[in-house]
Amino acid sequence: MGKDKNKILLVEDDVRLSALVKEYLEKQAYGIQVEYRGDRAVKRIIDEAPDLVILDLMLPGKDGLSICRDVRSRYKGPILILTAREDDMDQVAGLELGADDYVKKPVDPRVLLARIRALFRRVIDSSVFPEHKPPPKIKIGGLALNLLSRNAMLNNTALELSTTEFDLLWLFASRAGQVLDRDFLCQAVKGVEYDGIDRSIDVAVSRLRKKVQDHPDQPFRIKTVWGSGYLFVEDAWE
Repeated sequence: MGKDKNKILLVEDDVRLSALVKEYLEKQAYGIQVEYRGDRAVKRIIDEAPDLVILDLMLPGKDGLSICRDVRSRYKGPILILTAREDDMDQVAGLELGADDYVKKPVDPRVLLARIRALFRRVIDSSVFPEHKPPPKIKIGGLALNLLSRNAMLNNTALELSTTEFDLLWLFASRAGQVLDRDFLCQAVKGVEYDGIDRSIDVAVSRLRKKVQDHPDQPFRIKTVWGSGYLFVEDAWE
């Protein structure tokens, strides 16, 4: 495996689908390893620390939601879930457990590739900061963010954030006092246009609020501006 390749662990029990995805992504210069069983996936994710995990929800031995829950506190990389179900509850459940995005089956390789590239780009991409190079650190009250190490501290306590949660917090903090709509957030974090239905940003904001000790019913740090988007309140972090 070339040293410049992003390492991806594909956890999928469908042998034919795994082979097709592996072949396609390897042609895009990614290094792909495959795990077919859910009950072996947790150890591999923790031990191997891939750059990204593609995780099917229905697996032998252990389901994808349980895997996501078990690894999220120890694995900081992006998790992209695959779901064959049309029920939005599976997708929301995965996002609430810390997944960063999802793709529905049958998998369109181009859609999968776009989502993977968006997760790897993260918010450092110049398309998110077209006007200037982003500063490496932000400190607002008791909140301290380091973009290069992707570490977040609140009142000297480390925050355990997923890729999407850190990206959102960085975007909010770097634009304190501005209302950010879902179109912007979806483009910045996921690299896709907001379709008016996708709930992944809202779920991630809800998870983020819990981690930064915001009030769930009446948030005062990351406020919802109805009909517009979200607002990071700068003086609420003292």
